[in-house]
Amino acid sequence: MAGWETVPPFVFEVNWVQADSVVGGYSESADEILSAANEPVTKRKSKGAYMISAVAEMYGIHPQTLRLYEREGLLKPSRTEGNTRLYTDEDLQRLEFILSLARDLGVNISGMAIILQMRERMEEMQRQIQDFVKYIQEEVLSRANAAADPSKGAIVPIRRAVVTPPPSGGRKR
Repeated sequence: MAGWETVPPFVFEVNWVQADSVVGGYSESADEILSAANEPVTKRKSKGAYMISAVAEMYGIHPQTLRLYEREGLLKPSRTEGNTRLYTDEDLQRLEFILSLARDLGVNISGMAIILQMRERMEEMQRQIQDFVKYIQEEVLSRANAAADPSKGAIVPIRRAVVTPPPSGGRKR
């Protein structure tokens, strides 16, 4: 399937005043932003958070689209004290997935919600399976160590009947 491996680079004009400003406690120069814009988005490693206007411009979508995705529960950006939306790198990765569903596969918002919910459930089940496998490995290892030392017991306990000798006294006939 074409389009799943990487997202093509985005070309956009940079507002030099905005690009040199501090967003989310992280400052980027305009040159860093321009060089990052020429790399595929999936390989972009950055720090900080992005305001809605910057995200909309980076992905070529209208800010109202981002607000719609938030209203529908597809995105959950953090907020500043002034109630400004801030999108983290995790939010951007989720947005890239949402946009690939919409653009490449033609999925509507309801379908996106179902797909994202199923994806989250699958990730949670995967974590549970990993935890279970780890527990089983630890349990088998501890029981194998216990079986190696007979004084500590065995994997399957063996019950032995205790035989008491008859009293050695006179017998009556």
